[in-house]
Amino acid sequence: MRMEEISPTQLQSLESLVLWSALALAIVLGWVVQRTHFCTMGALSDVLLMRDATRLRQWALALAVAMLGLAAMSALGWLSPMNSIYAAARFPWLSFASGGFLFGIGMVLASGCPTKNLVRLGGGSLKALVVLLVMGLSAQATMRGAPGLWRVRFLDPMTAGMDSGPFIGQWLSSVWGLSPAQGLLAASMLFALPLLGWVFRGRGFAQSTNLLAGLGIGLILLAAWWVSGVLAFVPEHPETLEPLFVGTASGRMEGLSFTGPVAQWLDAFVYLADGRKRITFGMVLVPGVVMGAALGAWRSGEFRWEGFTRTSDLARHLIGAVLMGVGGVSAMGCTFGQGLTGLSTLSWGSLLAVAAIVAGALLALHVQWWLAQRDG
Repeated sequence: MRMEEISPTQLQSLESLVLWSALALAIVLGWVVQRTHFCTMGALSDVLLMRDATRLRQWALALAVAMLGLAAMSALGWLSPMNSIYAAARFPWLSFASGGFLFGIGMVLASGCPTKNLVRLGGGSLKALVVLLVMGLSAQATMRGAPGLWRVRFLDPMTAGMDSGPFIGQWLSSVWGLSPAQGLLAASMLFALPLLGWVFRGRGFAQSTNLLAGLGIGLILLAAWWVSGVLAFVPEHPETLEPLFVGTASGRMEGLSFTGPVAQWLDAFVYLADGRKRITFGMVLVPGVVMGAALGAWRSGEFRWEGFTRTSDLARHLIGAVLMGVGGVSAMGCTFGQGLTGLSTLSWGSLLAVAAIVAGALLALHVQWWLAQRDG
């Protein structure tokens, strides 16, 4: 039977397959991050404080793999970034910039981004649990509550025109007379090849841990794109007769992202019994990462219960969690959502959001270093 003639029963089975596939990928991701200590905030801290770019090279390798792989899948006709959540018709630059900046500060105060806190939770950190709960609540509020009104009234209306489209590849297509897929491939090579050159110029970088982090996470990002963009795609819904990406919250192709899904879990925890809520692709990533990290911590003997020992530490993490929730929603993604996943599409919005995240994180790291020097 052709996919155009898919029945409601087959649609339900396909959705289950998509969700189980996403869960499996998240488990592997959690294990890899736990074993390799892959961390965006840690990478920036290492460069700033220790002049060590090893973890930043891990991050760059993962991004380069994801860029080239996504461009290849697009060139083969398997999927198109135009079907993703990054193909927005408008460019809310103030939301991207201010949200990213707040998120960057928050992830430093909270000892890591949402992904890192999910991994830390899998390793026994109750501090991470508090961060995730507060971040989820603040993200929900920024979506639907009082902070959301402020965002909608003052941030989102500040938009810029994007005549060539939301992706750098589209701009190259218009300049060089290429097809959209060729433009994406050309843009990906322009960014990814210099990244790969810088990565492997690092003395001693080509070790198993670094390659596992960079190549492993890059391939997981690609697998997530394939699951949501190829496996989950139905050309014609049996009831609406419209194209559909099964199992995603947006109804479009999605990749790895964690701020929104953590908030969606809190919403589902409260309202799941009313029958209108459903588990989505992004949501299953959250427990999957925790499970994978817990497995890695248990197998390596690194599982340790951890809690707050000082009021000042609790306050710092609470403030960081709030900033990550507000910033992550305003910027429309985290270090995975706008970082690795968004940048793999070469979205203009992702470039701005990530630049703002880095700026906020570096400012917070500088302030933390200055306070530590002052206190002694």
